[in-house]
Amino acid sequence: MYPAEFKYTREHEWVKVEGDVGVIGITFHAQRALGDIVFVELPKLGTQAVQGKTIGTVESVKAVSDIYSPVSGEVIEINEALNEAPELLNRDPHGAAWLAKIRLSAPEELEKLLDAEQYQALVAEES
Repeated sequence: MYPAEFKYTREHEWVKVEGDVGVIGITFHAQRALGDIVFVELPKLGTQAVQGKTIGTVESVKAVSDIYSPVSGEVIEINEALNEAPELLNRDPHGAAWLAKIRLSAPEELEKLLDAEQYQALVAEES
């Protein structure tokens, strides 16, 4: 369920590294806990993301949750499709519903994140 090539945070975000860029999103577990997602506030292009700091929010029928950046760097692209169809996060959280792309400024931060096996263990503990 959780792609092995991704790294994960304890706050339920993921990052997939493509060269010097991290594609980020929220996990299946996060979207399931939130319920029906109705709005996404994405970071602005050029924003300097800092690992562990808020870069946006996800609003569902249940709550508003912060999105924490799994990596540090410059936001170079955002997924505009989520502005029109935030429910994509419920349908494809690990694929089409990525949130942003960040040019990594500190790739060594990836070592602080969880691998898929560790993340699945975390989700099991929380359930």
